[in-house]
Amino acid sequence: MAVGVVPRSRRGGRALLPLGLLFFAIGVSGAVVEPFRALFLSTAVRASPVQLTVFLIVAPLSGVVAATLVGRLSDRRAIRRELLVATSVAGLVGMGLTAFVRDYWALLALTATATALAGALFPQALAYARQHLTRGGASAAMGISTLRTVFSASWVAGPPLAAILLRAGGFASIFVAAAAMYVVAALIAVLLLHKVDAPLSTAGPAPDLAGTPSASRSTLLRTAAAFTLLQCPMTLCVQALPLYIDADLGGDATDAGLILGLCAALEIPLMLSLGVLASRIRIRVLVLAGAGCGVAYYAFATITPSVWALGGAQILNAAFIAAVAGLGISYMQDMLPEQPGRVTTLFINSFPVGAMLAGPLFGLSQRFGYRYAFLIASALCLAGLLVLLATDPRGRSRLSSPRPSSP
Repeated sequence: MAVGVVPRSRRGGRALLPLGLLFFAIGVSGAVVEPFRALFLSTAVRASPVQLTVFLIVAPLSGVVAATLVGRLSDRRAIRRELLVATSVAGLVGMGLTAFVRDYWALLALTATATALAGALFPQALAYARQHLTRGGASAAMGISTLRTVFSASWVAGPPLAAILLRAGGFASIFVAAAAMYVVAALIAVLLLHKVDAPLSTAGPAPDLAGTPSASRSTLLRTAAAFTLLQCPMTLCVQALPLYIDADLGGDATDAGLILGLCAALEIPLMLSLGVLASRIRIRVLVLAGAGCGVAYYAFATITPSVWALGGAQILNAAFIAAVAGLGISYMQDMLPEQPGRVTTLFINSFPVGAMLAGPLFGLSQRFGYRYAFLIASALCLAGLLVLLATDPRGRSRLSSPRPSSP
């Protein structure tokens, strides 16, 4: 090898450091705010129950719309790094003003505009990582899993940090901390990240996607629907778990916290392990196996006899989350390599849509018993698994150039 020539895989690998810092900043910015948003609205803003409900519906809906529009724009022009900066600045404005504004309607307007635009930062960062890693010759699946793990780790650190800040400086302090993280994200994008081309302008697919046809619109929508079904239980059962443990299993809030913490701790090595396995086993196989773990975990949780039995089953829950939330990103990105911004946003949006569906389902479990939340979750996972099985990810789209068929 010539002196001074750096292997492409090493160039792609080195990109993980600034990208890891970016994902950690993005994760902390959400982790210090989201657990306390409802409390903030109820106590500091004095929002009524109806106002709180409206706010918690408007926030994810506006985020989905903003992220979708930004995702489409990002694939048409070579401005992905600029969009990372713009969405970071939007987050700075949204969180900075929220730190001091206490009028409900002003906060709702901020949430539907600046904060919604900031929500596009995460999918755009994933799309940027996809382009940068594949063009550097690195394994996209392994890189994305690693970055998704960093994001998960930020959620381990963020809520305890927010609790300390809340005691020390009130709600203003956690929003200022979130604003500071958006400043860090903007600086990383400006100083440490390189510009990438518009995906649609490339002559061919990325190096590790050679020969991969682009999926049709209907295939993408069915796959997104499957991931919505799979991710809805994550929200539903996190909401139901403390109440289920208290009402049905004879435990308390401490037990719920330990189980959630155990699951989060198991997710991190499993995400990394699945990223490594993705270089040897098809991502589709791993995602389907993860969905099967979800079916099994929620079915077991429905009939579990004790808190500790439920704790032991967290290995299944962690495998389910690692496969669906970790490899699911690469799974959908592989389906439309020419438009990583659009397809990544489609995947990311499946989580807030699933979270919105979880609300009325949680209400049903309150009415009929918390075990039903886990029974419903198992059924949703099974439905998502069946939709994935019935959907061929190689379904062709009009964006794909004709290729000779394989014998």
